[in-house]
Amino acid sequence: MKSIAALQAAVTATPFDGEPSHAELDAIETESPLILAEVALLDAQIMTIDRTPTELDHQRIRRAHRRVLAARRDLANRATALAVSGGAA
Repeated sequence: MKSIAALQAAVTATPFDGEPSHAELDAIETESPLILAEVALLDAQIMTIDRTPTELDHQRIRRAHRRVLAARRDLANRATALAVSGGAA
C-alpha cells in the first residue's frame, strides 16, 4: 500500500486563507456597478413572476435593463481605455 504523506505536503504547501486577493477585490470594485444593475433588473423581473405585469412594472424593467446596458458599456469602455493606454491609469 502506498503512503500519501509525500503527496499531501505538496498539495497543502500553500495554505488558502479564504480571503480574496487585492486583485480580486479591485476587480469586484470595478464590476460592482454592473453587478448592482443586474441585481436591480433581477428584482424587477422577480416582482412580476406571479402576477400580470402592469405598465409601471414594464417601465421598471426597461429602466433596469437600460442601467445594465449602460453599466456594461462603461465597463467595456474602461477596459478598452486601459488596453489602449497600456494599463496605466
